[in-house]
Parts: sequence; structure tokens; C-alpha cells
Amino acid sequence: MIVRISGEGQYEISDDLHHELNELDDAAVAAVDRDDEAGWHAAFEKLVAFVRDNGTATDGEDLRPSDVILPPADTSYAEAGADFTGEGLVPDPA
Repeated sequence: MIVRISGEGQYEISDDLHHELNELDDAAVAAVDRDDEAGWHAAFEKLVAFVRDNGTATDGEDLRPSDVILPPADTSYAEAGADFTGEGLVPDPA
């Protein structure tokens, strides 16, 4: 699976980690739903760190499309409301 962090780059992550990635995304959505800004920041930081820590950065010549696109790491809570709604950014694993 290819995950892009906007403004940073793409990471290849094992499909085996899809469920855990989805859970982190769901935690960010739940925080927005609760209007919990501090909780959203904590959840989003974990989500971005998970991608960085468990993914392998792709080189600039890798043109595969992203399966998931995360907003920039410095996204504000106000901006997050538009992205972290419903089922979030990471589709449920098949």
C-alpha cells in the first residue's frame, strides 16, 4: 500500500499493517467527532509517525498512485474537520 503525506512524500507500507493504519485513522475521526482538539492532535501525530516508522520512503521516480493521502503533518485542527469525517481517509481493510 502506498501512503502519501502531503508535502512530504510517499511511503510503501505492508498490506499487513492496513488494519492498524485504519485504527489510527479511526481514532483521529473519533476525536474530531467529539470536538476533541487535543485528542485529534495526539491521534494524528500517531498516524503520521506510524507511516514514517513502518513505511519505506519511495524515490521521486516511483509513479505509483497513492492508496491513501494524508494531509500535511502540520495540518491544523480546523483544517482536519474536512478530512477526518465519516470513515476517514483510510479505507477499511478488505
